[in-house]
Amino acid sequence: MLCAISGEAPQVPVVSPKSGSVFEKRLVEAYIAEHGKDPVNGEELSTEDLIEVKSQRVVRPRPPTLTSIPSLLSVFQEEWDALALETYTLRQTLVQTRQELSSALYQHDAAVRVIARLTKERDEARDALSKVSVGATTAPEGAEAMQVDSTGLPQAILERVENAQAALSKTRRKRPVPEGWATAEAISAYQPTETSKPLYPGSKVLSVNSSGELALVGGTDGVVGVYSLTQKSVTHTLQADGPVTDAVWASEKPVLASSTGSVKVFENGNEVASFKLHSGAATALAVHATGDIIASVGTDKSYILYDLTANSVITQIFADTSLLSVKFHPDGHLVAVGGANNQIEIFDIKTGSLAANYSMSGPVKCLFFSENGTFLAAAPENSTVISIWDLRSSKEIKMLETGSKVDSISWDYTGQFLLAAGPSGLSVQQFTKATKSWSEPLRSAVPAAAVAWGPGAQSIVALNGEGGITVLTAQS
Repeated sequence: MLCAISGEAPQVPVVSPKSGSVFEKRLVEAYIAEHGKDPVNGEELSTEDLIEVKSQRVVRPRPPTLTSIPSLLSVFQEEWDALALETYTLRQTLVQTRQELSSALYQHDAAVRVIARLTKERDEARDALSKVSVGATTAPEGAEAMQVDSTGLPQAILERVENAQAALSKTRRKRPVPEGWATAEAISAYQPTETSKPLYPGSKVLSVNSSGELALVGGTDGVVGVYSLTQKSVTHTLQADGPVTDAVWASEKPVLASSTGSVKVFENGNEVASFKLHSGAATALAVHATGDIIASVGTDKSYILYDLTANSVITQIFADTSLLSVKFHPDGHLVAVGGANNQIEIFDIKTGSLAANYSMSGPVKCLFFSENGTFLAAAPENSTVISIWDLRSSKEIKMLETGSKVDSISWDYTGQFLLAAGPSGLSVQQFTKATKSWSEPLRSAVPAAAVAWGPGAQSIVALNGEGGITVLTAQS
């Protein structure tokens, strides 16, 4: 009998009932433990199925070469030589493996060092990019040299800001409602008049001048039209460096911001100054209470103040994130910026220091101070809610649910009516000071990408996504 696995006479023979083959017990048990099958025919087999065969123990004959001491010594010598050769081969393999491992470790260490260096250079480049101003400022001959990265205002500018603050803060809260100002009853009756033809498709920029006769309408093609609300036509156009991101009236001077980072100032249809301090897009503009200081914010995490009397840059202050919106406090001593990090940061413009910080639920797209200087309205991006903050307590005192997405907000001069608009329509929220309550005198389905109040709040000017202008007034 020979084992079907080893081909030798088994010391403990067993028989598989599945194939009838004879196996060495220890070999077939090891095979069954690993495979669970008969080694010959592959059928399922367990150790309990094996049948032990009773036989005499097989004594293996001694090889004829091992019958004398010289032959034993010769065999031992051959085995020693083979063992020495195998040991030498293993040593060579070990040395080669160590060299390969050393080379791999060196390459890994070099790769880690390169990655660390590149990461450091990337972080330094990002930090530098956020603080570096790209481009140049062009202004008429004789204009003052611009000042950049200053933490305080020049003395002449500081005096203008302080004088404006002193004059406005004294009378602001006691100021009566101007005669002929719109009432809640009148606003509730506002209806849209005829909508103009699309002026600049894709427009999201609207600004009405103080007289209420002219409106700036921005286009994605870099053209801003000066639209006459009385004549219902574009009187002339202004050219920006790229797609227009915002436009405001500084007194009677149109100021444009573009996605290229430039800020342009026009007067009587002619460009009188051009600034390009933002290293990314200039996202929003605001006009100071003096009427001759403007602010711009951008994706380079900075806000910049400009002096339009000298057509020069006053200062540039950096925040911690890309900035999307900006508004001056009515007294002119504070500037609020809305960031992509869901934060509203309020800076003291006289020192450039952070005065307050408010958290929102999303990137801050819209900001607007109440004319009484007490409240700040803010709307996050893609939100239907307007948050009202009390500047005296730095608390969010009201959340106004408009029912539709808010893309633009505007508080009227008296601080009574907060206008909000979006692609689904516009609404007016009224704050009653006597009862400290809110109501909604108007809700209209007129879609608007941007809105503004007309003179005396006697009308509402709305710009739709196709670039058409609709004026809402009380119908006679």
